[in-house]
Amino acid sequence: MSDKAPPTTRLATHTNDELYYRDAAVVGELMGNVTFTEMMFMHVMGRTPTPGEVKILDAVLVTLMEHGLTPSVIAARLTYHSAPEALQAAMAAGLLNVGSQFIGTMENAAKLLVALLDEGEDFEPAARRAIKALRETKQPLPGFGHHLHKPDDPRTPRLFEIALAQEGIDGRYIDAMKRLSGIVDDELGRHLTINATGAVAAVLLEIGVEPDIMRGFAVVSRAGGLVAHIREEQENPTARHIWDVVEDAVPYVGEAPDEKG
Repeated sequence: MSDKAPPTTRLATHTNDELYYRDAAVVGELMGNVTFTEMMFMHVMGRTPTPGEVKILDAVLVTLMEHGLTPSVIAARLTYHSAPEALQAAMAAGLLNVGSQFIGTMENAAKLLVALLDEGEDFEPAARRAIKALRETKQPLPGFGHHLHKPDDPRTPRLFEIALAQEGIDGRYIDAMKRLSGIVDDELGRHLTINATGAVAAVLLEIGVEPDIMRGFAVVSRAGGLVAHIREEQENPTARHIWDVVEDAVPYVGEAPDEKG
């Protein structure tokens, strides 16, 4: 018989009369007394957030919820068109697009910031090496650039402003992102905006969110936006039009069957 201790959980349990998130009673303590943002922070991070941390997380969730007809939205709308009986399938299809190229890019941006700050006084040369390595392998610079918001992403300074106004935020990661931005511009010879997910990386680091869990907050935020898009799809369908547009825009160029000799 193995001496290995069995796995355990600290997240939830219940009795006949109560349910518990960690050690807090859902009915007796939480319902009506905490917001969803507070509860999410408490449940994920395992501690009660400060008012400033709640305000920052709220700002992040609002920032990431919506950005129009992005890949996640298109996937959700097309999936709903194919399976309107399964709204959850459309939601899942959309959330699968929260990845390293769209929405979820704060994860790699945060990891880069942490690594650079660990270099201490060698921050700048380490940043230049990282930028050159990414460019040589033709990888995007995480947290930088936007195809719509040029020269700057308007969400970024507002996120920094909100975060720096909160008690207990020292701005270490925000300052590091700004320093990195200057080095990026110098290496590229042109300005490249800190995009919203780059800003999110910095402000979530400020409130103690680890890089490996950051994308989860993006998933929760984007889920709210997808519900709105599915509701609009129910009332004003676009999926068939999107399909037709793609068929027209991406023509078949092979030899048609009736043209073969």
